[in-house]
Amino acid sequence: MLRTLYFLALVLGFILLQSTALNFIAINGIKPDLVLVVVILNGFLRGTREGAFLGFVGGVMQDLVSGGYFGLYALTNMAAGYLGGLGEGRLYRDSRVIAAGLALFCTFGAQMVFYLLLVLVGVRVFVLTALTGIIIPASFYNALVVLLFYGLYYRSHREGLLSDGQY
Repeated sequence: MLRTLYFLALVLGFILLQSTALNFIAINGIKPDLVLVVVILNGFLRGTREGAFLGFVGGVMQDLVSGGYFGLYALTNMAAGYLGGLGEGRLYRDSRVIAAGLALFCTFGAQMVFYLLLVLVGVRVFVLTALTGIIIPASFYNALVVLLFYGLYYRSHREGLLSDGQY
């Protein structure tokens, strides 16, 4: 339970960071989605159930502050957490390169889910424009963030605030 509260505090901090400081490192309007990254990594290290659940909760928190269609981030992050959880037990967890590849794949999948949900609510964007302007760059940006910070998150998962004491 305490680990979940730490996770939620981390998500809240990342939401604040995304809406303020990360605007200064945006490239062509694309900035890393730290909440999505932490949801994917949580799924990767904890499994599909916890990845999807905490992805949903983190997405609801993101929806509350985004001002857009409510539920888009919740469904997108839930899908990303589940996708990341599919790698748990199947992929080598000590490698930041594997984690970055998983983040790239899961971000791409989550962004495609987001795009499809936008289409369902009537927002029209050309697929090629969405792919080249947002989805692919965001996927690589998130993978780069994972390459840089995965070691820190993995250590916290094993023996820090996000651990459950089983190691």
